[in-house]
Amino acid sequence: MLKILTRDLNFYYGQFKALQNINLEIQANTVTALIGPSGCGKSTYLRTLNRMNDLIEGARVEGEILIENRNIYDKTWDVNDLRKKVGMVFQKPTPFPKSIFENVAYGLRVNGEHNKKKIHETVERSLQQAALWDEVKDNLKKNALGLSGGQQQRLCIARTIAVEPDVILMDEPTSALDPISSAQIEDLVLALKENFTIVIVTHNMQQARRVSDKTAFFFLGQIEEFANTQTLFENPVSERTTNYIRGKFG
Repeated sequence: MLKILTRDLNFYYGQFKALQNINLEIQANTVTALIGPSGCGKSTYLRTLNRMNDLIEGARVEGEILIENRNIYDKTWDVNDLRKKVGMVFQKPTPFPKSIFENVAYGLRVNGEHNKKKIHETVERSLQQAALWDEVKDNLKKNALGLSGGQQQRLCIARTIAVEPDVILMDEPTSALDPISSAQIEDLVLALKENFTIVIVTHNMQQARRVSDKTAFFFLGQIEEFANTQTLFENPVSERTTNYIRGKFG
């Protein structure tokens, strides 16, 4: 089932054209990896999917991004509603200086949920889905800033899924983590795709191969190649793709 359709997308920072003619289909309940050299447009594209780029002065979009057949850049979309549907996990963990419980409950309260029983149930479920519950269940009142980096990132994932998005965007979610914590996040990504559609930016080729179903290789603001991950890594069509995944540039 098609979840996100990008058609003829161009994106500008002022006069600079950062994305050129992006066409991409992302299926529901899959993991799509975006790879490519630094500055190639992959994180810019990721942020177009929940309109984070709207916050940048001079940013401009042409083309369409359809989620469930509705253009997210249509003026009828409320951006806050969009960001409930399309959650985001950033490169560095960003817990709030609040308790572990309140970090996860935050989005629920902001969205008007006042039922204490439902909030408690959702916090527990989200922490379980983020593979963190067993580690923190006896310390929910402790400040989240006391958690390890890997725990903080899983907490941020729990906070994201608590508001029940359809799509989760991840911008290099393991780049600030040690190998063990990175492996935990990768296992979590594979588990979460049962319930969510995931788009992940990564510089780690092995990570892209391990967690994703499809991979898009970005180069100079364009999609050079998009294919099933195994196909793209084992039998790439483009010479640029071949050179990049073999470490010859980027």
